[in-house]
Amino acid sequence: MFERLLPNMRVNSVYDINLDELAARGVRGIITDLDNTLVGAKEPLATPELVAWLDKVRAAGFKVVIVSNNNKTRVSNFAAPLDIPFLHKAKKPTQASFRKALAMLGLEAQQTVMIGDQMMTDVLGGNRMGLFTILVIPISPADEGVMTLVNRRIERFALARLRKRGLWYEEETK
Repeated sequence: MFERLLPNMRVNSVYDINLDELAARGVRGIITDLDNTLVGAKEPLATPELVAWLDKVRAAGFKVVIVSNNNKTRVSNFAAPLDIPFLHKAKKPTQASFRKALAMLGLEAQQTVMIGDQMMTDVLGGNRMGLFTILVIPISPADEGVMTLVNRRIERFALARLRKRGLWYEEETK
């Protein structure tokens, strides 16, 4: 039951993702969460470091779409200056938003990764769609909203079960 919450890869941040390795796997598209994945939940715009990373991602030939459960104002104000397509109020982990994102990218699930900071929304939703899932450590947990805090409690319970079954090891985080 909890196996669907297991990401294919865990890293500290998006900056630790090996883009060459993804390309070698046949990945051509990136679906990414916004809050606490790309920037802190209260950070309105991309940092210079993130802008440079996104430039590198695009230069490597990857297409990117942001899929967020946040509202249109938040997501569009962040994505528009970066010229990144987005879906807001995505209702992750439902499959509809992931299907829409794949259509926006013009790619199949096996050509796409899902990057996010939450097991209950990003990883579960991506795994259900057959995406390669990458879990990052949340950038600013203190800024999280009520629903995210609820998800974090469920994640802690799930992690305890996964550890007990030998499916989660802390040293895996790169």
